[in-house]
Amino acid sequence: MNIAPPTLAVPARSNPDLALQYFAVRNTTEKLCSPLSADDQMVQSMPEASPAKWHQAHTTWFFETFVLTPCLERYQPLDPRYRFLFNSYYKQVETPQAPGGAAHPLRSIRGTFSRPTLEEVCAYRQHVDEQMIRLLESETDTNPELAALVELGLNHEQQHQELLLTDIKHAFWTNPLRPAYVDQPWEEACAEVAPLQWIDYEGGLFEIGHDGGGFAFDNERPRHHVYLKPFGMASRLITNREYLAFMSAGGYSQPELWLSDGWDAVQAGHWSAPLYWELRDGAWLAFTCAGMRPVAWNEPVCHISYYEADAYARWAGARLPWESEWEVVATGLPVAGGFLEGGRFQPRPALNLGGMSQMFGDVWEWTCSPYVAYPGYRPPESALGEYNAKFMCNQLVLRGGSCATPQSHIRASYRNFFPPHTRWQFSGIRLANECS
Repeated sequence: MNIAPPTLAVPARSNPDLALQYFAVRNTTEKLCSPLSADDQMVQSMPEASPAKWHQAHTTWFFETFVLTPCLERYQPLDPRYRFLFNSYYKQVETPQAPGGAAHPLRSIRGTFSRPTLEEVCAYRQHVDEQMIRLLESETDTNPELAALVELGLNHEQQHQELLLTDIKHAFWTNPLRPAYVDQPWEEACAEVAPLQWIDYEGGLFEIGHDGGGFAFDNERPRHHVYLKPFGMASRLITNREYLAFMSAGGYSQPELWLSDGWDAVQAGHWSAPLYWELRDGAWLAFTCAGMRPVAWNEPVCHISYYEADAYARWAGARLPWESEWEVVATGLPVAGGFLEGGRFQPRPALNLGGMSQMFGDVWEWTCSPYVAYPGYRPPESALGEYNAKFMCNQLVLRGGSCATPQSHIRASYRNFFPPHTRWQFSGIRLANECS
């Protein structure tokens, strides 16, 4: 049985724009969980993933910890123990000592937490939503600092909506029954895909980073100058058919194509194809959110690591773009593509429209840029400074969003980041090269 709190309505007296955003985001999370049973929502298929139930609780914890507790007078938590249980990695947040003396809940065992039950997690969400109504009815229209906290919480929940989808996809894939998250008929991808073209860009001095209009995370700032040499960028993403050519040419068995760590990952993981691909009776199938399907050859290849993207680029005689190159190209283009709102949760083939395509949505695009601070970056004070800054090591930047990303969440300056071995995200390839 699916259990969810009632759909929320915008309070009569509130900051209208912020209230609409709040309830739209919270209701989207409920909608994403509606196909899942209580058993589904407890599954954790690997340490890097989290149960759907935990995602719902943690995003609620974020509003309670960083918005309600400091900003709503006489706020009373539903259960003080949740302050410890649903904390993810914020070391500066003071929490009651957990039973057994644990200092912090281990991420790798979240799937063992049968209590609180799903009903109790839903009650927790409803409790926090009711208190947020009180807050939204009061002072967010005259308190910009409070409004900024609420907006951060909303963007945080949108990040977890994407993680919820990628995590449940991985969980269902590990089930031998290969269950489907959504019931969708399989449709053959279009017969033709736009030809890959190289588009050249002049070098020079450019500005990148968030321009100050609208919301942005701290890692998108400050805006700063970069100098770029002339470069070329592929007009679209690499397709499954093109990636199959790399596989057929022995790409996974040629160590000269791989970074040392990447080759070790190939050997240790016995990689020979993207995650979720399976060869059955001579035909390639792929696990999707709609279950097992024949590989759609014109769709963008996805669920590949940075190592695989880099090896393919070497094999193709190209490279991956720097994140600064990607942002310069993407700035000014419409944020249009396959996103979470489409409900397909699968990348789409490129349309033959000419120029740059698929810059936003469909799959996250690996860049060759390490995830580090921009020049002059200073993390926010307090525990919120842990949101991004503590991860600026041993990760690579991805750009553009995916078919699991909310469209309102993405922009040209958005910086996603994951370790280079990550494969369970909707991540793919756009090539770049040098040009004179």
